[in-house]
Amino acid sequence: MTMNKRLLPLLVFALATSWIYAQGGPGPGRDRIRTLKIAFITERVSLTSKEAQDFWPIYNEYDEKLQNIRRRERFELRSRIGMIEDLSDNESAALLAKYLAIQKEKYDAEQDFISRINKVISPKKTLLLLEAEEDFKKRLLQQMRKRRGGG
Repeated sequence: MTMNKRLLPLLVFALATSWIYAQGGPGPGRDRIRTLKIAFITERVSLTSKEAQDFWPIYNEYDEKLQNIRRRERFELRSRIGMIEDLSDNESAALLAKYLAIQKEKYDAEQDFISRINKVISPKKTLLLLEAEEDFKKRLLQQMRKRRGGG
């Protein structure tokens, strides 16, 4: 029984990921990946229906906030990282200050999220959530590498 509980999420993940890639397209793929992530997290954290009802609005708000921060990070920082050699000391200092501000914003968002989510799920389930997110990212990257023939 324990083995089945562990294999089910893996099997669902593997089949669904294959299905996502078979469908093609980055836009709809994102929605499918998001749907997979929701199922993966729900299963791994063992959210009850009541917990899920309270959990997902908080999680979705946090996830959207992080996506916005990452978009800004790509736009404001990463686009200029390739030009480091050409930056003056003042420009480099300003870029570094932006970097630190964005890192602090991510940290603050995570602190706020964990504080809010701990009112909905137990600390143990919060830790399971953090682990599930990392596992999902790793598995998604593995699937992408396999698809591209790199792994």
